[in-house]
Amino acid sequence: MEIVIGTKAWSTWSMRPWLVLKKTGAAFEERLIQLRQQDGASEAEILAHSPSGLVPVLRDGDLTITDSLAICEYLAETHPKAQLWPQDLAARTYARSAAAEMHSGFQSLRGECPMDLAAEPRPATLSAATQKDIRRITALWNGLLTRFGGPWLGGAEWGVVDAFYTPVATRFRTYGVRLSDFGDLGAGGQYCERLLERPEFLSWLQGI
Repeated sequence: MEIVIGTKAWSTWSMRPWLVLKKTGAAFEERLIQLRQQDGASEAEILAHSPSGLVPVLRDGDLTITDSLAICEYLAETHPKAQLWPQDLAARTYARSAAAEMHSGFQSLRGECPMDLAAEPRPATLSAATQKDIRRITALWNGLLTRFGGPWLGGAEWGVVDAFYTPVATRFRTYGVRLSDFGDLGAGGQYCERLLERPEFLSWLQGI
């Protein structure tokens, strides 16, 4: 397999399926495209590999899969032993819902607090819209951790939904977000720390 990704310090979309692919234990090659190059060089390089003109892209034999969530679903189906979705139906349903909410939502947080893994931590002044996003994420994390017992959002196994919220955890660290200010009683903050201690994430950091 080959996964085509963007700059590791910035590309949240690339990080998520890369972490999931790493969790499967499958052998893969990584093709890194530096984003934000001048004169359209990034776009041209991406188009050579991606019919959508976007990263990430997963190639497996004759298959070319675009979109981070589609790649993760494919990996979950082809590597069932990795338990990338919870086996329990209710936990799996809630985990998929939470991943989809991250995939399509929280636009204010994304725009105001972009991921930058090379940046020094710095406090940010957050808009009302971004504070609303953080309160929702805090409530979502606490709700799932309580309902399914943790330590991950779907229960005992780290999976796709946790990969989807790992870039959020990096944002909270970079911009000095204290979840206790947004209704967290401790479980969300501890979960955030666990995400940033995962071996998959630490391997991703080595490429920055």
